[in-house]
Amino acid sequence: MPTIDVEVVSNESSSTIDNPFQPLSEAEQSEKKRLEGVVSEAVWNAGKALRELRDKKLYRDTHTSFERYCREQFGHSRQKSDYLIAGANIYHNLTTNRCEILPTTEFQVRPLGVLENSDQVVAWEKSVEIANGKVPTHRIVKQVVREMTREEKDNPFELGEVVGIMSLDNPDLKGKNGCWAIVTGVSKNTCDLQTWDSELEGVEIEFLQELEYTEEDCQTIQKLHGRISRLQKVSDLEGTAKGVLRLLGKIERPYLTPFEEEMLKLVEKVYG
Repeated sequence: MPTIDVEVVSNESSSTIDNPFQPLSEAEQSEKKRLEGVVSEAVWNAGKALRELRDKKLYRDTHTSFERYCREQFGHSRQKSDYLIAGANIYHNLTTNRCEILPTTEFQVRPLGVLENSDQVVAWEKSVEIANGKVPTHRIVKQVVREMTREEKDNPFELGEVVGIMSLDNPDLKGKNGCWAIVTGVSKNTCDLQTWDSELEGVEIEFLQELEYTEEDCQTIQKLHGRISRLQKVSDLEGTAKGVLRLLGKIERPYLTPFEEEMLKLVEKVYG
């Protein structure tokens, strides 16, 4: 009778295959923690350095404004610099008040910027508690801050955040339903917005939808807006090209599909 050789796989090797992670030695764990601290500290040091450059106007020998200096020297917007500076101030406040769990990125503490120093500590500690003693996410911190400021501030949106537009019965938003927009101004119950093709002022928050995008997602949409904005300035843009841009102004995700990217690249190639 013919036989078939069967390779027997032990439970030990099977569990090893199922687990993609590899354990670190104590020395490696220590080195990992040290290097993570270096990376995190660099973020806060950058904010402190930017604050001194701004306050002492040390850019004035080469640039007429801090905004232009940040863009040309570091490749990011004035708003990004402001975020880093505010984040460094918040981090200093948390360390001064001996918080045991500290943030690792500026984005995690960004919602705390609307609070007084003492309230920042309270909100952060509560967020850590909700995160089961770990570093809380931006979303957790934002929710805690919203609950603490509900009576004072009804607007849940932040500068630079990407939101969705729900036109409903608002005639001022006709044709904008489903579009994404970047928040450029915030008041108690309204936001100023930058859409793919226009600027909108004083849009009531009931017509806006939270998209829960990460900082990287928002930056991706901002870069997309920059590409679209450059094309909008072309005087002889054909209707088909405008249709492509209109389509991209309504994508419901923070990225382009390969096909959408090729369409946009084609329009950019044709119109320089």
